[in-house]
Amino acid sequence: MFLGTIIYGLLNSAVLAVMAIGFNLTFGISGVANFAYGAMYIFSAYLSWTLFNLLELPYWLAVCASIPTTMALGALMYRFVLLRVRGQALSEVIATFGIGLAILELFNYLGFVGFEYTLPVLIDDSIMIGDTMVDWQRILVTGVAGLLVAGLWAFTHYTRMGLAFRGIAQDERTALTLGIESDRIAMLSVSLGCGLAALAATVIIPLGSISPSEGYEVLIKALAVCIIGGLGSTGGVIVASFLIGFAERFTDTYISSHWTMIVSLAAILLVLGFKPSGLFGRQKELEERI
Repeated sequence: MFLGTIIYGLLNSAVLAVMAIGFNLTFGISGVANFAYGAMYIFSAYLSWTLFNLLELPYWLAVCASIPTTMALGALMYRFVLLRVRGQALSEVIATFGIGLAILELFNYLGFVGFEYTLPVLIDDSIMIGDTMVDWQRILVTGVAGLLVAGLWAFTHYTRMGLAFRGIAQDERTALTLGIESDRIAMLSVSLGCGLAALAATVIIPLGSISPSEGYEVLIKALAVCIIGGLGSTGGVIVASFLIGFAERFTDTYISSHWTMIVSLAAILLVLGFKPSGLFGRQKELEERI
């Protein structure tokens, strides 16, 4: 049982990292807390399901259509809503949360609820690790998590667009003097964050089913990981994913599955009480010094 808990703790940590990395990227670059993140996750999953089951497109083509469409929706959200309230943190939160709520409740109203709404697994097989059975889909999620972290690091260090992202994240005013358009970069960061949410849905949803309530859960988990790790810190997201991932699995195994969500919320309160900026965040400390 202990070995199985360790293995599934690692796998759960990878799931959390894939869920949260898009939210963290958007906030780290543009400073926008995209509370429509969970809705974008669910939107892309329902779109893939619709294209695959109703229009009978090949699954790979449905996924290739849903991810860019979700990115376009994120760009439109920034262009027509967030651009008008940029810099007003509370207004950004209210606007994105309202958009996300509208999307999720629309799916509820249309009756997209039930176990028949799911996506096919990409690798329908399993493997024995010790005495623990592990399906390949979870291993795939772990691989995707590693590729995302490595890919985003390479993107932000070795591409012109990635360097512009880093410039805006570090000092927006200085970046503006160098000819970097902050609104364009912010729109791209929101769009890319939504695309990463869609990618996360593609590999994680096959482990369960699609439901509007899942959007709220994804948002809460992404917030928990980012707040604990430090908003905008990729290293913090990785560390927080491991902390929460293992805490949830040990809670599920040795206490009760009903307490797993409470673990995330309790961790948020604990970290905010002792280190408001998160484990690897510095924003709050800098503000206090000033």
